[in-house]
Amino acid sequence: MNKWFRGFKQQASHEQLYQLLWALPKGGDLHHHLSGAGFSEWWYDIATSPQRNGGYEYFTKTRILHCRGYGTNEFGPNPQYLLFRTIQASSYQALSDCEKQEYQPLSALSAEQKQAFLNSIRLDKAHEGRNEFFETHWQRLNELVANPHIGAHILLKNMQAFASEGLQYLETQVNVDRAQDNKGNPLSPEQTLSIYLDMLASPQAKATGVTVRFQYALLRFLPNAESHLAWMYDFVDQHRDIYVGINMVGREDNDKGYPLRFLPALRSLRQRYPAINLAIHAGEVDEPNQHVKDTLLLGAQRIGHGLNTITDPDTLLLMRHGPYLIEINLISNKLLEYTPDLSTHPFPEYLRTDIPVALTTDDRGMWDSTLTDEYFVAVHHFNLSWTELVSLGENSLKYSFLSSEDKRKALEQYRHRVAEFETAILSGSTALPSLPPIRGFMCNHYPTLCEKG
Repeated sequence: MNKWFRGFKQQASHEQLYQLLWALPKGGDLHHHLSGAGFSEWWYDIATSPQRNGGYEYFTKTRILHCRGYGTNEFGPNPQYLLFRTIQASSYQALSDCEKQEYQPLSALSAEQKQAFLNSIRLDKAHEGRNEFFETHWQRLNELVANPHIGAHILLKNMQAFASEGLQYLETQVNVDRAQDNKGNPLSPEQTLSIYLDMLASPQAKATGVTVRFQYALLRFLPNAESHLAWMYDFVDQHRDIYVGINMVGREDNDKGYPLRFLPALRSLRQRYPAINLAIHAGEVDEPNQHVKDTLLLGAQRIGHGLNTITDPDTLLLMRHGPYLIEINLISNKLLEYTPDLSTHPFPEYLRTDIPVALTTDDRGMWDSTLTDEYFVAVHHFNLSWTELVSLGENSLKYSFLSSEDKRKALEQYRHRVAEFETAILSGSTALPSLPPIRGFMCNHYPTLCEKG
């Protein structure tokens, strides 16, 4: 298959390469923020459908009338000058008369306003980067992410979309401690979790064939992060059938979330609870530091991004041949400007020096991208062999947080699917699928795909 693939790459157009990679059986997506994985149109369609969103009504900010005067906190959770910040009806009713005039029902936006709303929660312009992403996207979604009915439907849409590109397993981050009902009253974590579990048990979710497990995400730089981690440990311990691990998230250039801050807390928790899997965002910066090394000291089994590991030779040697995996997010690192050019990304160095890696999607809804896009970028820029390509899928299951038996079954299924695919390709008994709809990232960076699509 390596010989066939080498010849195929030499003569294939972008369209043909993308078609092959779309059809390729894929393992798992291990680095997946559910709240960042909804495409803009999914958010809008679900939020404006009471039948799917649990009967909530939403309003979004389309005008700025300077209602609060000067000296407001533009860096807090409720900035005055941020357009398309979305709230539910109960919050709208509590606004002053002036502020009410700044908002419109989400379902009543003009075509121009709707397009602006959709664009406001994805990186679709050349001047946008990490600050636009970290400081505005979730602030705009705002109370949409507090509705578990919307979250459950975003999960279903992900499962359906991933199934169409051949994914087996999804390990996604789902937090359930800050949800509210349509009157603004808090929902308990158990009430919230039951909404997600009901969705996973639905015929639509089962029909995808995608296995799903949850991680709980800790926003590492908050002042109460240690106490939240303790609560989280207890909750995950009680729900090990669906929660397979904890993930420390948040931008690393906020120094309040430095890894070693959590060493005493984790050591205390490990005295009281059986082992809980740990993945940590580390190395997602464009300066040399030892965050990845410190993260391993915390007990992490997987490193999210690991971009600057290449600047720390001792840790680089430690990572070779496992047992740690680096979750590679090529598109995220490009759009958030952590790598100036994809050709400088350390991914091929890791891959080809036996550091376990897997391709993942991060906040794919906000990149307007797919897992196939990640595979295309990797093959196009780094000339992957067939063996390397298949190893990425294997690693995504081998280093998943599934139980040993579930992992064995998943790997067996993946290898069988790949073998069948290889046989079909080499025998010529199957045609490549039609080019699927191409999303924004690929259109912006590989426009010939969209011209043909």
